Amino acid sequence: MNKEIPADSFQQKKFADKLVTASGEPRAVVELTGAKTLWFNTGTLCNITCTNCYIESSPENDRLVYIESQEVEIYLNQIKSRNWPTTEIGFTGGEPFMNPQIIEMAKLALQRGFEVLILTNAMRPMMRTRVQAGLIELQKTFGDKLTLRVSLDHFETRYHDQERGAGAWEKTLKGMRWLRDNGFKMAVAGRSVWSDSDTESRAGYAALFEKEGFNINPNDPAMTVLFPEMDETIEVPEITTACWGILNKSPNDVMCSNSRMVVKRRGAKQPVVLACTLLAYSPEFEMGETLEAAEKPVHLNHHHCAKFCVLGGASCSA
Repeated sequence: MNKEIPADSFQQKKFADKLVTASGEPRAVVELTGAKTLWFNTGTLCNITCTNCYIESSPENDRLVYIESQEVEIYLNQIKSRNWPTTEIGFTGGEPFMNPQIIEMAKLALQRGFEVLILTNAMRPMMRTRVQAGLIELQKTFGDKLTLRVSLDHFETRYHDQERGAGAWEKTLKGMRWLRDNGFKMAVAGRSVWSDSDTESRAGYAALFEKEGFNINPNDPAMTVLFPEMDETIEVPEITTACWGILNKSPNDVMCSNSRMVVKRRGAKQPVVLACTLLAYSPEFEMGETLEAAEKPVHLNHHHCAKFCVLGGASCSA
């Protein structure tokens, strides 16, 4: 996908120009064609620090501060006023259940008829009495309109704990069992960090789900999501306009064709909208304070655009 040019010069120029690649070819652009999902980052604070967290969440990282329910409501109103065909509201972090207003924010979205997806590690923040009571109320009222997608990096304890710390597996499984016993719709997010093939990974998760009685389809990529690792030290090709034909893919297959994410930066007066859930710290992917401003096309000018979305075929949505 790139012409032959001197290696040193080529590497220096990769992802440097918004409009053209290092080889001078027109960079691929993705239009917002669906707006299916609007994500809210609830804040980057998390109860644990994972080895390869793409957004560097931790108990100390508050670069993205807690978003508030009144701010979420403003964007829900904009969905209607802009006539976006949004069907799903996603909450990610950090750990969303660290945000004291997560139940209220989820309820606001559910009351408007949206599907709601909350990403969680299912550990202590979710298991607090107040949060459990709020979740049970939401589940009784809205049922399967609410999905909790649990980060379970591998189907074996040792690999999950390798990413999240000793004892993390048992804490997460305890949370998942509580969700199971209370009738919640669950999904799982795993990682393809290790040498398992897709088939092997799904077979491993299938055995775990059967053993635990988790009603999660291991073969449905929306319910058992296997994310490629986002290592920026690994060389990936830039995506040109010609790549769509070469790869037999469409721009409509890429996450930024159908979603945006709202974040609130530390010290900011109000939230802003980003092109992607993966690029919270890349200022060139900040689109403005409104959904109208976020309707601009996205130039695939980042390592993650290539590896995670186009070549990896991954999406954060359910």
